[in-house]
Amino acid sequence: MEWTGEGLLIGVRRHGETSVIAEAMVAGRGRYLGLVRGGRSTKLAATLQPGNTVQLTWRARIEDHLGTFTVELLQARAAALIADRTRLYLSQLLCDHLRLLPERDPHDRMLALALNLLDGPMDGAALARFELTLLDELGFGLDLTSCAATGATTDLAYVSPRSGRAVSRTAAEPYKEKLLPLPTFLTARGNASPEALHAAFRLTGYFLNEHFWSPRRLDHPPTRDALVEILSRG
Repeated sequence: MEWTGEGLLIGVRRHGETSVIAEAMVAGRGRYLGLVRGGRSTKLAATLQPGNTVQLTWRARIEDHLGTFTVELLQARAAALIADRTRLYLSQLLCDHLRLLPERDPHDRMLALALNLLDGPMDGAALARFELTLLDELGFGLDLTSCAATGATTDLAYVSPRSGRAVSRTAAEPYKEKLLPLPTFLTARGNASPEALHAAFRLTGYFLNEHFWSPRRLDHPPTRDALVEILSRG
C-alpha cells in the first residue's frame, strides 16, 4: 500500500532511539500517523515540527498497519510561530483540536480552516467559528438556526446547554441564567467585540468539554485559556 499527499503536521512523538511517529492532517485522507525512520536526526528536526506543511509518502504492507512516512518540507511555519507567542499558542491549539478527529476519516473542511488561521491575520472570530465547525464535524454540532422553544429565527440570544439549540431572547427570559449567551457574530455578519469573543469561547468550550475532554478524561488544551485571554482583550 502506498500514497502521496500534502499534510499539516499536528504532532510528533519519539519512537525508539532514532525514530518518531508523525501525525498529520492530509487532504482527502484525514488524520494519519506514520513512522519516520531517523526522524530524531538533526537533518529532519526542522522539518518535523507541528505547524509545518509537508509532502508525505506513506507505505505499509497492509492498509491497517501504522506504516512509514517519508517527508519533504513544503512550507515552514515553525520558526515564525516560535517567534510569536500568540501564533504559537494558536498553532498548538489547532493541533490539539485536530487530534480529536478520528483517524483516517477525511475532514478537508477542518484542514482548510486550520491553514487559513495559520497563514492569515490573527482572528478570534474565525477561531471561535473553527471550534463550532469542529463540534459539527465530530457529530455534536449546535443548532443555531431557530429557537428551540418557539421556532423563531430572529433575536437568537442564548443556547441551551442540554440540547445545544438556540433560544430567542424572549423565550429565554424566565430562565436565561441557566443558558449560555450566543454572540450575534456566530449567526450573522458583524464585528466581534471582546465581550462577544469571550462569550463565544465559553460556549464552544462548554460543549467541547461536555462531549470530548471530560468523557475522554483529557485536560483541555493548556494554551487555550491564555489564547482566549489575549484575543478577548479590548
